[in-house]
Amino acid sequence: MAPIDSDDNRTAGEGEEPRAGRRKAARYVVPVAVMGVAAATIGLVPALADSGDPDLPKVTAEQLIEKIAKSDVQQLSGTVRINTDLGLPDLGGLESGLMSGMSGGSGSGGDGEGSAADPSAKLTALVSGSHTLRVAADGPDRQKLSLMENAAEYSLIHNGKDVWGYDSQSNEVYHSTAPDGAERPEKDVPATPKDFADEALKSVDDTTSVTVGGTAQVAGRDAYRLVVEPKQDGSTVGAITVAVDAETGTPLKFTLTPASGGAAVVDVGFTKVSFAKPDASTFDFTPPAGAKVTEADEAGAGAKAPEHGREAEGDLAKGMDGLKVIGEGWNSIATFDTGARGGLPTGAEGGDLGDLGGLGGFLGSFGDQVKGDFGSGTVFKTRLVNALITDDGKVYAGAVTKDALVKAADAAK
Repeated sequence: MAPIDSDDNRTAGEGEEPRAGRRKAARYVVPVAVMGVAAATIGLVPALADSGDPDLPKVTAEQLIEKIAKSDVQQLSGTVRINTDLGLPDLGGLESGLMSGMSGGSGSGGDGEGSAADPSAKLTALVSGSHTLRVAADGPDRQKLSLMENAAEYSLIHNGKDVWGYDSQSNEVYHSTAPDGAERPEKDVPATPKDFADEALKSVDDTTSVTVGGTAQVAGRDAYRLVVEPKQDGSTVGAITVAVDAETGTPLKFTLTPASGGAAVVDVGFTKVSFAKPDASTFDFTPPAGAKVTEADEAGAGAKAPEHGREAEGDLAKGMDGLKVIGEGWNSIATFDTGARGGLPTGAEGGDLGDLGGLGGFLGSFGDQVKGDFGSGTVFKTRLVNALITDDGKVYAGAVTKDALVKAADAAK
């Protein structure tokens, strides 16, 4: 395992197996390249503010990583607050329409429009803004996640083989069947501190500094702070801090701050948490009277993308087949060739990506025009992930600065 920065060289407690522990721990800390929901990935709000610095036994960074790896909490319930501030421009609701279109539609009523309760579209709301979730779990077969939205609520329930999505605002229900041994449905959409921590903590290399940054109290529980930072210049990531429950090893809070300073980009933490077994009725669900119920098979068969949309998806998929990752550690950049020429498609010119209704020109107004040895292109910036789209159709994206993207494009020329 690559070196870990720590103020203590101890690697294991008495009776532990250091080598096995190190191998297992190495899978749990990784530099964040492109967190997407794209993961996963904020200003601290009062409800999440840590209170006090409890006096806990001293541990090394490696021991704390091992503690997370060994954590096997099967039962819990609580309230999670998610704040995401990528610094995206206000698109006036356009982003919701794009998300629903990508998932086959999320409207209610009418053939092929999908369901407002479809989790593949509904949970994309977590990519921006502030949200409150109620979560509960009882082993691998029973989980519930509820997204509180003003006077409405969206719930995703996994109970045995049944997976239910219910949107109270539209009174729509989405039902599918989970395969045997399936974990929480839609787990690729991070929703708890552990989900985010698992993405960030997978393997460690010499581009990463990992230390123990003291202690904290989160949701009334004593915790250690694990601090993960890039050693390399050029990353947009400043630091990742994970508050780890001192008793169970469960991540209670995940915070990602940008290198540019200011409010955090992602902050996810429990405001209330209990490790007691939830009541069995928590996972019961019966569609309310009058609710429209959509079966997953029916939704998949009914949703049809427009002809030009299918062309665009096909061309983009061809480009993604050639996706490569250049650089290492925190400076990793994903690159692929869309096959489009002449920059972002405008639709009016009938570009290679199909008629996108002028979307290319619209998006172009939010980007920065750049030039280099590679030619010219447009850089789209957030507070974490940046992307360069060149005029000859190549894409470079990563949690790196604009200059790093231009340098990578020049080197690939």
